[in-house]
Amino acid sequence: MAFERLIARRYLRSKRQVRFINIIMLVSVIGITVGVAVLVVMLSVFNGFSKVVTGVLVAFDPHLRVEAAQGKGFALTDTVRRALDDDREIRAWSPFVASKALLVTPVQNRVVMVRGVVDSAVGDVSGLREATTFGEFSLRGTPGSPGLVLGLTLADRLGAVVGADVAVVSPAGAEAALVQFGQPPVRRTRVTGIYDSNNKDYDLHYAFMDIDAARQLFRFGDLVSGVEIRLHDIARAEEVQGRLAAALGPGFRVLSWYDLHRDLYSVMQIERWGAFIILSLIIAVASFNVLGSLTMAVMEKRRDIGVLRAMGASRGSITRIFMFEGLLVGVIGTALGLALGLLVCWLQLTFRIFPLDQTVYIIPAIPVDVRPADLLTVAAASMALSGAASLIPALRAARLLPVEAIRWE
Repeated sequence: MAFERLIARRYLRSKRQVRFINIIMLVSVIGITVGVAVLVVMLSVFNGFSKVVTGVLVAFDPHLRVEAAQGKGFALTDTVRRALDDDREIRAWSPFVASKALLVTPVQNRVVMVRGVVDSAVGDVSGLREATTFGEFSLRGTPGSPGLVLGLTLADRLGAVVGADVAVVSPAGAEAALVQFGQPPVRRTRVTGIYDSNNKDYDLHYAFMDIDAARQLFRFGDLVSGVEIRLHDIARAEEVQGRLAAALGPGFRVLSWYDLHRDLYSVMQIERWGAFIILSLIIAVASFNVLGSLTMAVMEKRRDIGVLRAMGASRGSITRIFMFEGLLVGVIGTALGLALGLLVCWLQLTFRIFPLDQTVYIIPAIPVDVRPADLLTVAAASMALSGAASLIPALRAARLLPVEAIRWE
């Protein structure tokens, strides 16, 4: 096989009688280089945005969440506590109560999701305490007026500041109020803190209060809506999810951080693969140029092919010669494309050549995250397309009869 590679390299470097073949081969190399570089940069940017989104969401959300499969909640029985305490991968867990409620201020009223959490444990299962930028994350409040922590956007809409009073109206007694047999439960709270999670959806739709006050307000009794869990290693989330689901049984639902935002991650994955397929067309077009240039090269080298066949070269050897020539084009273009793509990613990471407006975005520049698996995928796709484009002219060269190839030369 050494002589086949040698001939392929000599054919690739040699001057053609038809110079247009060299031009097409050069265009092929440039096309593959550009296609591979664009794919590397595109996938790295997608990875960067995915990493930023995951960081923002996971900093606020738990790694795992346990909920009741049916009904509004469940009791923290010894079986549930034992399943949570016995798993060594679980760093901390905390129960919560959640329900929609109406927040009333002199400025505006808004329906939001109110969560009752354990003040001392919420910092262990989420980044909520670190995200509190005004006041402090304290749910104690004052006697008769429990504390309330609002998102920055929600506080702005309500016109509430730290120390302001906010009435929380529970939907638990709304039915009775509609038929004038009573009034819905109302609890006056005091804003003790305002958090900024870098996620406007959270900041606008979530408020937090003490779990005992929330149980009383929403009439949960001894039930909880769920349990939030923080792991030592988020990469073990699926493993722990499976163990907890088996230990707790069918009456419970265990959700991972991915499950909590499955729709968002699914859309991001579809966009990623869609962009990959579309941009792969650049490499595909360059590969068609390889097909054209090799086809003309076969026509030009008819006499050489006939001589090699007459000297005893097999059809497989002829096929491999031209396959190697096409693959060499793919290797050169792929190597240059990987180098160019990595250079652009390095420049972006080091010098932020594509900045973002920080008054609009939470990051200063387009994020980039280069992953070895993506580089291997791009290289494999490029080489596969180059090999497929080389196969047709290589087979055509192998089918030439020695006598016919030499006769007309």
